[in-house]
Amino acid sequence: MASAWWPCLILALFSGLAASGFPRSPFRLLGKRSLPEGVTDGIEVYSTIINSKVTSRFAHNVVTTRAVNRADKAKEVSFDVELPKTAFITNFTLTIDGVTYPGNVKEKEAAKKQYEKAVSQGKTAGLVKASGRKLEKFTVSVNVAAGSKVTFELTYEELLKRHKGKYEMYLKIQPKQLVKHFEIEADIFEPQGISMLDAEASFITNELLGSALTKSFSGKKGHVSFKPSLDQQRSCPTCTDSLLNGDFTITYDVNRESPGNVQIVNGYFVHFFAPQGLPVVPKSVAFVIDVSGSMAGRKLEQTKEALLRILEDMKEEDYLNFILFSGDVSTWKEHLVQAIPENLQEAKTFVKSIDDRGMTNINDGLLRGIGMLNKAREEHRVPERSTSIVIMLTDGDANVGESRPEKIQENVRNAIGGKFPLYNLGFGNNLNYNFLENMALENQGFARRIYEDSDADLQLQGFYEEVANPLLTGVEVGYPENAILDLTQNTYQHFYDGSEIVVAGRLVDEDMNSFKADVKGHGATNDLTFTEEVDMKEMEKALQERDYIFGDYIERLWAYLTIEQLLEKRKKAHGEEKENLTAQALDLSLKYHFVTPLTSMVVTKPEDNEDERAIADKPGEDAEAIPVSPAMSYLTSYQPPQNPYYYVDGDPHFIIQVPEKDDALCFNIDEDPGTVLRLIQDPVTGLTVNGQIIGDKRGSPDSKTRKTYFGKLGIANAQMDVQVEVTTEKITLWNRAVPSTFSWLDTVTVTQDGLSVMINKKKNMVVSFGDGVTFVVVLHQVWKKHPVHRDFLGFYVVDSHRMSAQTHGLLGQFFQPFDFKVSDIRPGSDPTKSDATLVVKNHQLTVTRGSQKDYRKDASVGMKVVCWFIHNNGQGLIDGVHTDYIIPSLF
Repeated sequence: MASAWWPCLILALFSGLAASGFPRSPFRLLGKRSLPEGVTDGIEVYSTIINSKVTSRFAHNVVTTRAVNRADKAKEVSFDVELPKTAFITNFTLTIDGVTYPGNVKEKEAAKKQYEKAVSQGKTAGLVKASGRKLEKFTVSVNVAAGSKVTFELTYEELLKRHKGKYEMYLKIQPKQLVKHFEIEADIFEPQGISMLDAEASFITNELLGSALTKSFSGKKGHVSFKPSLDQQRSCPTCTDSLLNGDFTITYDVNRESPGNVQIVNGYFVHFFAPQGLPVVPKSVAFVIDVSGSMAGRKLEQTKEALLRILEDMKEEDYLNFILFSGDVSTWKEHLVQAIPENLQEAKTFVKSIDDRGMTNINDGLLRGIGMLNKAREEHRVPERSTSIVIMLTDGDANVGESRPEKIQENVRNAIGGKFPLYNLGFGNNLNYNFLENMALENQGFARRIYEDSDADLQLQGFYEEVANPLLTGVEVGYPENAILDLTQNTYQHFYDGSEIVVAGRLVDEDMNSFKADVKGHGATNDLTFTEEVDMKEMEKALQERDYIFGDYIERLWAYLTIEQLLEKRKKAHGEEKENLTAQALDLSLKYHFVTPLTSMVVTKPEDNEDERAIADKPGEDAEAIPVSPAMSYLTSYQPPQNPYYYVDGDPHFIIQVPEKDDALCFNIDEDPGTVLRLIQDPVTGLTVNGQIIGDKRGSPDSKTRKTYFGKLGIANAQMDVQVEVTTEKITLWNRAVPSTFSWLDTVTVTQDGLSVMINKKKNMVVSFGDGVTFVVVLHQVWKKHPVHRDFLGFYVVDSHRMSAQTHGLLGQFFQPFDFKVSDIRPGSDPTKSDATLVVKNHQLTVTRGSQKDYRKDASVGMKVVCWFIHNNGQGLIDGVHTDYIIPSLF
């Protein structure tokens, strides 16, 4: 299970060609040329050091990269670091030729205008954006003069949370080139003593790792060092590119002679609680599973595979049931059943038989599961000393029954009544994750996104393993009355085996002699109270090794934990309560210099003799950060020209507007899904456009009734060595075989040497090659749960006057003027449509008056376009026959 809580970091440093004042191409930025001994395109990265100090689970990480421009002209250098989503950046500094430009944390709105000004002027701006399952990417770049040195230093902090019995620091290393001094140094200090420490790398053999890696621990201290030499970094003995591309992982745990441990420094305390050896509390689990149409295929198969594994792990003392929801709700059994072998065998048979159907009724599915748990408790069907859990999995939004998120939340909150937790699993990205998260937080659980990937079943199973073994329920952590201020969360529905409860606060009297903490909870067989007594003088002796740790770590740990919990509460709050929580979290973020969703990091750095602001923003789970570079700017909207044009859209309908006739011709191409058609080919300009056909989810075998569309387009310019591949999920640009990938969730403009690509979020993409060639790709998004239809693309040629007279293809052959004549308009076989005789290209054809849609301005409604329809795949209108335009691949 790839937990979103693991501390992770990816480090990459790129160099890109940029003469002073000339915009740097984003494609060149991603490319690389191998040159001797770590010099790439004139930039030498001669030092990269990752230094981590972990004190009582609180990690203070500093990433420092030093580079020098060995070229004879200015170059632009970009610094990329991927850090954990749960981490807070605390500082970033930029040092050029010995002059340091520091970062300052400001309230987000106060920094926003500076950020927008930098972007609007085409300047480089630092940005933090979501990057995969566990990471956020921080990027900033700077123009470096010939011979100059630059140092990037990023600091971030995070509380390491315990999962499955260990703390894990996960670093993904990608320096992109050989680095003379590459080093990872981690120092760990744990007052409880370290019980195990390990480190491993996925990208290097054990033989090489052994000589580059040292790891040791004794008592309270642990140390890990990874220092590969230049030769150890090489991908082969004579290569000049780096093999450092993969995972570097540090794991450790602490001694647990007693269930709890309290530490006090400078008037702040932290209390860690993780008892061992307790019997597992029996649990009753309601699995509430979405089986609507959108779950069909791999998602449902992976869900079933995970459920079968989970059934293997169920204990005989547990109780369970499956509640399936689509347009309606069904259950495996009428009530909860015990997980005895014969019931589990029957459950496995049931799980294997689950299939997809219909709509999404989240409200009724959850209420049925919650009601079943409540009834089992009321009717004493389950042990008195047991706990209940609801686990709900969905891949979309409610669209039948009660579909208002706020009303569903109210219904679920009232039904659970604070008695047990709700865990929401969101499968994929096409759902309202904020709704799932808020509903889970309101009911003392949490939400987790399950990523659509080959390991989705393992993600589901991994989540279950986290909550499979409750050791205590109703946990309350208490302290002496009137002795504590500003306490973090101190009540928990469950304590799970392998995890840890962390509570922090501030002492009213820093000079008190002793300190007492009580933890109460309900176990499998009895109620328990754990008492931790702290002698302040003994505590001072235990923390004498101040040179090994950073002194105010407990205060910063308390601030981190408090901000994290305030932000969680803020998600489910409204009105004045939300304003108060926001104000508290903002004040602490500014005081302790944390970049949180409420603040931004502002770095003043030089460019063209002017001050410029580079900003680090922290997104939320559903936030969409927009990458911005000198070659990228915001796109407001695309206004299509009014000139005649040519396009293909829908099933696929080809429409040819003929300016001289003030009329249009149209035809369809009926081919099997997977077929690639040549749309445009110009041997003079080197431009080609090809499209691949897709079918409906459940296509009809009858060619007369089946629906096909374009699901993938390939646009290429051989002279520029550029390719653009457009699908319904993403846009990929290749420049000299180096890819850049964008999502349809981006709104971004990319320009380079006569090429402009503008993506307008979830609407369209405009591709222009210089002045005179402009294409528009329209994204058609259908209801995700539709049992038949799927997303598809439309392709529009809005300017082709720069293309040569030799241009051909299903659309391209019509770019040059041609003539046609319509006569003998008469009633057709369909009384609502006229037939006529069309003379074109020396052919006499029977055509039918019809209409198609132009979706350039509105992809959902479209504008009606009247045309004469040519039957039989355009035969007689197109040159040759339609099969002449079938090609083997997209490029």
